[in-house]
Amino acid sequence: MKVEPLHPDVVMFVGDEYESVATAFFDGDDALLVDALAGEEDARQLREVLCGQLGKNVRAVVSTHRMSDHMAGLMLFPQALSIAQRHHRHTFLSQNRRVDAYYREPKLVFDGTLSLRWGRHELHLLHNPGKTLDHVSVDAPGADLVCVGDNIVGRIVYLSKADPAQLRGAIDRIKQLGRGTVIGGHMGRFPAAVLDQALHYLDRLRETVVRIRSQAPPALSERRIRAIAIEDCVAAGVEPTPFEREWHGHNLDVVVGQSVFALDAALAAREARA
Repeated sequence: MKVEPLHPDVVMFVGDEYESVATAFFDGDDALLVDALAGEEDARQLREVLCGQLGKNVRAVVSTHRMSDHMAGLMLFPQALSIAQRHHRHTFLSQNRRVDAYYREPKLVFDGTLSLRWGRHELHLLHNPGKTLDHVSVDAPGADLVCVGDNIVGRIVYLSKADPAQLRGAIDRIKQLGRGTVIGGHMGRFPAAVLDQALHYLDRLRETVVRIRSQAPPALSERRIRAIAIEDCVAAGVEPTPFEREWHGHNLDVVVGQSVFALDAALAAREARA
C-alpha cells in the first residue's frame, strides 16, 4: 500500500487492489475517511496505519459512491458515522462486481449538499452525478484539494453504464471548484490539469467512435472500435499507465456491448442530411 501525507492533517492511501484510494482528514486524534479501499487486506493495512501507527480513531466514512471497490473497509469501523448520497443503493445494485459482504447501510444520507467542519477543514460534500447516480465530490478548500471518486480514472474516464454527457458535466462541475489537487477514486492524486486530460480523452473517444459508426456497417464498426488505441485518445504529453490502458480496453468493450455513442452517431448523420 502507498501511504502519502498531503498535509499534516491529510493522508492519502492507495491500495494494491485496483489502486483504489482512501483519503483521511484528521481532527486531533479523530479521523474522517473518504472511501475505504477495494480489498480486505488493503483495508486491514489502512486500519493498522491509521489506528495502530498513528493512533487515530475513525469517526466517519464518506463514500464518493457506493461501489464495492471503495467499500472494503466499512466493516472495520462499525462505530464510524457512514455517510452517502441518497441514491447509494441504486449504485450498489447496478455495479458489475458487487460484493455484498462489504455493504453497510449508511447512518446519514443527503441529497444535494452537506457541509461539516473537521479540524481545520470545512468539507463540502457535493452531489455530482456522473459515473454513477450517487457520485459525490468532497471539496476541501482549506487543503486546496477535491476528492472526485470515479468521475475520472487517472487521465481518462471509465464509461461503464454512465451517460457520457452526464460524466462530462460532472467533470466540468469539478473544474469550477478550482482546486489545485484532484484525488481520484483510483491511482492517487493529480494536478488540476487531469480534469482537462480526462475530458480530452472522453471527447476524442466519442469523436472516433462516431466517425467509425458513420463510415462502416455494424460488424466492421465493432472490429474498428475494439482496435482504437489509447494513444489516439489521450491528451498530448500523456503517457498512459498500465492501469489506464486496462480501463481503456474495458471502455472499448462497453462501447461495443452497450452501443455507446450510437445515438451521437445517429444525430450527426441526421444533421449531415439536413
